[in-house]
Amino acid sequence: MKARLVTISIISIHVLILLVSPVFSPLVHAEDMRSMHLKAQETVERLRQKAAAEREQAIEEARRVRQTIMNDRKLLEARLSQARKRNSTLRSQVEKLSAEAESLARQEKSLSAELKQAGQVIHELVGVIRINAKDISSFVEQNLQSGLFRPDIAFLHRLLQDTRFPGMDDVRAMVELLKAQTVQTGWVMVKNGSMVGRDGRKTSATILLVGPFTAAYRLGDETGFLSYSPAAGEFYAISRLPSASMRRVLNEYMKGQSDDVPVDISRGGAIRELVSTPDLWEQIREGGPVVWPIIGVFVLGIFIILERVVFLVRSRVNAQELVSAIEGFVSDSRWDLAEEQCKSSGNRPLARVLLAGMQVRTMGREEMENALQEAILGEIPLLERFLSPLGMLAAIAPLLGLLGTVTGMINTFHVITLYGTGDPRMMSAGISEALVTTMLGLTAAIPLLLGHNLLGGVVERRIAEMEEKGVALLNIILRYRENGGAC
Repeated sequence: MKARLVTISIISIHVLILLVSPVFSPLVHAEDMRSMHLKAQETVERLRQKAAAEREQAIEEARRVRQTIMNDRKLLEARLSQARKRNSTLRSQVEKLSAEAESLARQEKSLSAELKQAGQVIHELVGVIRINAKDISSFVEQNLQSGLFRPDIAFLHRLLQDTRFPGMDDVRAMVELLKAQTVQTGWVMVKNGSMVGRDGRKTSATILLVGPFTAAYRLGDETGFLSYSPAAGEFYAISRLPSASMRRVLNEYMKGQSDDVPVDISRGGAIRELVSTPDLWEQIREGGPVVWPIIGVFVLGIFIILERVVFLVRSRVNAQELVSAIEGFVSDSRWDLAEEQCKSSGNRPLARVLLAGMQVRTMGREEMENALQEAILGEIPLLERFLSPLGMLAAIAPLLGLLGTVTGMINTFHVITLYGTGDPRMMSAGISEALVTTMLGLTAAIPLLLGHNLLGGVVERRIAEMEEKGVALLNIILRYRENGGAC
């Protein structure tokens, strides 16, 4: 590279001399030209030598560079060979690792499927355990025996939390608790315990537990049923006492004098119904103002029925015996005794009719019939007294109930107009008034109507009896005359 540069420099100098030489005169500068030519030759020679030296140096340098390149090439080839061997080794390792990776991927997929299946099974198992924990917790809380024994169910509430994973210890505790509760549900015991009385104060009483169904108490002379509050863990006395017969049975059972005891198999449903069901007086108060006229009609009708029953019972007489006695006295011509027999029968309609017939025994048949009929007609108003008002009251009672129904529905529609139908309790007062008045109206009308019909039937039989016995007396008198007797 350096030799080429020296050659190019020499050529450039010769060209420069040739270009400069015509400018000088040939005569003036001939000597200088030769000297310059010699100098140029010397310069060229020096330059040539220098170029040769540089060329040798360049060749030597190129040789060294070539040697270095060769050495580097050998080193690179060695390293390349090593790299190729290492690449081959790595490739075989990569292939082996790829095969292992595929195998591990298949294993991972299989294990993931198994893990997913196991996770589902575990999730279902945990769900079943939590459902059973909830059921057991509800069973224990609702069990009346828990009010006395107070089992620890805090771990059940912890199991119901999603952050709590149930273990075998929890499952064993659930099983033991369920076994204990199952055994306790078969117990019937009488034990002293605490309760909240009907006055709202906590006190101690004798408590009867019949399995998980019924709880009763005896506090002094007071005996009643208990309800259990799981939230408070306390027994509460039912605000309304049971009937006297049921209280007597409970007392006898607690004292060991009886084997019978009332049991609420609905586990409190019947007792709650006993508390929530209003009695007659509460229903009457819910019926509104129309209830009182209905009650007044019913009471008045009952008084009429009682008065008529008393009257009919007192005016009753053995008609057959009375007529037979009169016939015996008449056959013996003892009219005075026959009349005395009628008077001694008391102030009774049949006796008065027969007495009226004997007092006109000297008249003709037609006159005696008229007299008897007149006496019977005179007794009919006494027998039928108050029956018409009683029938009227029996008809008024359901009409008053219907009136209460209409007023109750009017109140209901008024509430609907003001507040809508969002809250049914707002309408319950009007509906209750409508139904209660209807119920009371029918309750009053049915016995009044029944009493009116029964009393009417008795009165009709009494009237028929007076007519029958009047005809019998007339026939006795006529036979006596036909036999030549003197009246």
